[in-house]
Amino acid sequence: MEDKAPQKYNSIGSLFTGRFLVSQRWEKNWPFILYLSFLALLMIYSSHSADRKVHEIARLRSEMKELNSEFIETRSNLMLEALETKVVKRAQAIGLVESQHPPIKIKPEQE
Repeated sequence: MEDKAPQKYNSIGSLFTGRFLVSQRWEKNWPFILYLSFLALLMIYSSHSADRKVHEIARLRSEMKELNSEFIETRSNLMLEALETKVVKRAQAIGLVESQHPPIKIKPEQE
């Protein structure tokens, strides 16, 4: 019974120091251990890649909201500037006056 206790502590110690990896029993499991390590690295990379994409999507959404509000503001300003009264005021500022006579439609002669 005394022999099992030191062996248990010895196996825990070999786990922390990594001695179990070079023993004869584990030699045949190295390909599987490397495969699991590769899968763990692949999973970590995939997780980081997904996080980057989530952050990029959030940044693009916020940029889209800003651009949409700028578009709405610009469209509203254009509608206000296109009002007839605004156009007349700007035309008077550069010396143009509104015509008192309506425009005449010119029709080509029929041959």
